Parts: sequence; C-alpha cells; structure tokens
Amino acid sequence: MSTDSASSGKNGTKGADRAGRRARRRNILLVLGALALVAMLAWAFQPKPVPADFAVVSRGALEVTLDEEGETRVRERYEVSAPLAGRILRIELEPGDPVVADTTVLATFQPAAPVLLDARSRAEAEARVRAARAARGQASAELERTRAELDFAEAELNRILHLAEDEIVSRERLDSAELNLKTRQRAVEAAKFRLETGEHELEVAQATLTHSSAASGASAGGQDPMILTSPVDGVVLNRRRESESVVQAGEVLLVVADPSRLEIVADFLSTDAVRIDPGDPVYIEQWGGENRLVGEVRRVEPSGFTKISALGVEEQRVNVIIDFADPREAWEALGDGYRVEVQVVIWRDEEVTKIPTSALFRHEDGWAAFTVSDGEAHLRPVEVGQRNGLEAEILSGIAEGEQILVHPSDEVAEGVGVEQRTEE
Repeated sequence: MSTDSASSGKNGTKGADRAGRRARRRNILLVLGALALVAMLAWAFQPKPVPADFAVVSRGALEVTLDEEGETRVRERYEVSAPLAGRILRIELEPGDPVVADTTVLATFQPAAPVLLDARSRAEAEARVRAARAARGQASAELERTRAELDFAEAELNRILHLAEDEIVSRERLDSAELNLKTRQRAVEAAKFRLETGEHELEVAQATLTHSSAASGASAGGQDPMILTSPVDGVVLNRRRESESVVQAGEVLLVVADPSRLEIVADFLSTDAVRIDPGDPVYIEQWGGENRLVGEVRRVEPSGFTKISALGVEEQRVNVIIDFADPREAWEALGDGYRVEVQVVIWRDEEVTKIPTSALFRHEDGWAAFTVSDGEAHLRPVEVGQRNGLEAEILSGIAEGEQILVHPSDEVAEGVGVEQRTEE
C-alpha cells in the first residue's frame, strides 16, 4: 500500500514537471512571436530613404553665354538695276554663277525710244521753248541793268572817297556809299544765277522737241544697246528678271556679291544686348555642319527695333553683327540668308567651384542646396555667382568634393534619409 502510493506520487511529480516545461516553452514562443511582430511593425513603419539623384561639387571652367538664332548675310551686296526705262534682253546667268568685275556681262539693256508727241503736246513744248527764251532774255536784261547800277555805285563811292579825304562829306555818307556798292555787287551775282537758270530751262524745253523729232524718224532698234557688267568679283546671288521684258528705270535686275565676305546678324533682346561687347567670342552651332564654328562680335548696333514674338509680345531687339573666326574652308558651305544658332560668351573663368543649376532652389531670400552626409540630406544656404543653363558658380556655402542632391523632390527635407536612385 505504501509502495503503490510512493510510486503514484513520483509519477504525478514527473507529469507536473513536463506540463510546466511545456508551459514555459509556450510562453517563450509567444514572447518571441510578439517580439518578432513588434520588430516587423517597427521595420514597416520606419521612414524609408527617399530615392534621389546625386552629384559632386566640382571645380573647373564655367562659361556664361547668351543664345539666339541668327542669319548669315554678305557684308556688301550690289543690286544691278536698269539705268533707264527700256527693254532688257534675256539674262542667261543663273544664281551661283561666278562673275568678274568690269568683265562679266550681266545684262544687255535696250533703251526705250523717245516718246512721240501729239499735236497738242508738241504745241505745249514749243510754247515752253518760247517762254524759256523770253525768261532768258528778261534775265539777260536784268543782268545788264544791275551791272550798270554797280558801275554807278563804284563811281559814286570813288567821288565820296575823294571828298572824304578833304573832310567835306560825313562818315555816314561814306558808309552808305560802301553799303550801296556791296548791295549792287550781290544784285549782279543774283542776276547771273537767274540767267543761268533761264538757259538751263531753255535747254530742257528744246531737248523735248529735239528728241521727239528724232523719235519720229528712228526706231528703238536703231539705238545702241547698253551693256551692264558686274561691279564686283563674286557670284550671282539672286536673279530678279530672266526673260526679255520691258522694265522701268531703277528696277533691280540681279543681285551680286562676294560670298567670302560673309557675316552673321542675330537680333538679341535689348536687355541682353547691353551685356555684349565687341570682341566677345561666339560659338556657332546648328548650321548644318558637323563641327562647331567660332566667331567674334564685331558690332552691337546702337539702334533697336520692335519685333513681335511668337507669343504676340512686343520686344525691343538689337542687331549684333558677328564675324567668322574660322578659315573660309570651315564654313564655305554657308551662303547668304542661312539659319544658324549663336552663343555669345559674355563671361568665362577657368577655375570656379560649380554645381548643376538643377541642384539649386530658392530658400528665404537666397539660394540653397541639399548636401548628403551619412545617407541624410542637409539644407545648406549658398551664395551663387555666375550661372548658365547647366551650371552655377558657388561663392560660398559648399566646398569642392561634397555630395549634393540634383532635382530634390518635395519629400526631401533637413535630416531625411536619401539613397541613390536606381535605374528601373
């Protein structure tokens, strides 16, 4: 009895121990599970680094340019026009053909025959001739009269001078005689001019009758043609007339120029033009060739003009004239009126601390950028100097070699974790 009781007690004690161990293991697992859950929740709600693009503050050359579209043009163009009204024969030269000064025949011009006068016009012309002769006769008589008055004034002054030596006449009378002599001299000069005018008017009136009479017995084909030669060595830029036709005096027939004397004209905003000086270097791009050309500002014109922009806004523009610095062989494919893009360098420094302009943003009354340290972003106010569309000069606030953020998003702030953006 006693032996069975002892055995039963031992078995109960062992069962209780096993149950306790199972309970402890269960509690440990529960605690571990709770800790794991807390860790997962903490990891889930922990702020993640913001993806961003990084850059490094560097040191090197920086250029500031003013960019604008331009157009090439020859520096000196010559417009060959009809000297008189008449008929121009067919022009065989084509645009681009070479011409030699005073040698190449540009066009053959046949002057028009004098206009025939009808009976009424002829009577009027004859009347103008008679009127011109009468006017010339009147001017001649007026000249004789003024000469006679001049002779009398000279004699009168001589008499008064003799009397003045004996102090018989007053000083006022002597001055009056001298003034009268000068007046008569001027009157003679005016009469001479009127006589010359009358003679010229008579010549014009007689020329009308003479040419009309010649036209009645001669045709236009009987007159000698006029040969128009090139005024300069170069090429034909433009041909305004091709077929044989009647033209008026002064009508442009061809345009010739020397294509080697090419320049660029670009109109800049007046607010930009004041920053450009003669001698500034220029980069010439988008002209059709593979290489970038180099030029130099020759002149900033002193007068501006109003131009309507593509958006309909009135702008004050100023022409800037640019010469090519490269040899002729580099840009010989360019011609008159070709489109180019120019970049005028208004500032350059070989050694500056610089960052991409996309890293800058406005902060309070100045500029700022985000630097990266230990995976966190830090706001850094900076002082900005010169800048162009891609890079900006940093005068203070950030040192060379520091890492910065480019294109920082709204999620970036002081102390926020950041990481390098990966390409997806």
